[in-house]
Amino acid sequence: MIKQLLSVFLAIALFALPTLASIEIYEFDSVEQEQLFKELGHTLRCPKCQNNSIGDSNAALAQDLRLKVYEMLKEGKTEQEIIDYMIARYGNFVTYNPPITVVTSILWVGPIGVLVIGFGFIVLRSRRKPSRQDSVKSEDWDAEKEAQLQALLKEESETGDERK
Repeated sequence: MIKQLLSVFLAIALFALPTLASIEIYEFDSVEQEQLFKELGHTLRCPKCQNNSIGDSNAALAQDLRLKVYEMLKEGKTEQEIIDYMIARYGNFVTYNPPITVVTSILWVGPIGVLVIGFGFIVLRSRRKPSRQDSVKSEDWDAEKEAQLQALLKEESETGDERK
């Protein structure tokens, strides 16, 4: 009895496995529609996967988007109409090439602007006149202090030789 139940269970499992590996099959009216479907599948990004196109993703949302693209192609919509629909629904993120807006231009120009401002600040600081304290310090240095420094260095080198 156990062998029969086991064999029935095994048969059910073997017949159920192919349903898990389903392949999406779409019927197109023309080769151009099929080509456009493939192109849109690679140019539209999956909102859930973030780094996969809807053609490459196995997420349920990507499957729904592929089905929606297929339905819109069957209705006779153009490529731009389908892209506009997806942008209206999911935002500019759904395209790999978002349009240039104020926000995207700030994202591109902002870091360059920060670098230019930082470089300008460094150049201005380096060309600045020496402060009054710097000039006073150089004036205070005279021959007497130079002689004291040389004496200390000479003394240090003589005691340093004895330590070795």
